[in-house]
Amino acid sequence: MQYRMMTAKIHRARVTEANLNYIGSVTIDQNLLDVTGLLPYEMVQITNLSNGALWQTYIIPGPKGAGDICLNGPPARLFQPDDLVVILGWRMVEEDALPEHQPTVVFVDDKNHITEVVRDEKAFTIVR
Repeated sequence: MQYRMMTAKIHRARVTEANLNYIGSVTIDQNLLDVTGLLPYEMVQITNLSNGALWQTYIIPGPKGAGDICLNGPPARLFQPDDLVVILGWRMVEEDALPEHQPTVVFVDDKNHITEVVRDEKAFTIVR
């Protein structure tokens, strides 16, 4: 059996751009992708802390260190520059891999530069 598990979270990132005329996706600073393990074209869920909007789209890598968090295409109607967001990455994990599953949570400053990285070090225990 597989479980849909959170693998990465970028907590309280600041939207730097909303580009309605782009064809879609979210641009994320490559430094954030490197530390979370999220991949270009991987699907992510983005929640807007300013208005509660929830969007799912794929990642496009942005330049390293630029701090880019840009919502492209239709979500530009729901996410505006300076909105705070939570970006969640999900992956399917086989049941036997659950004990080793360790999500990564990344905290950022107001320029989307990494301030802290937390990896869940508690073993996931299945109670039967």
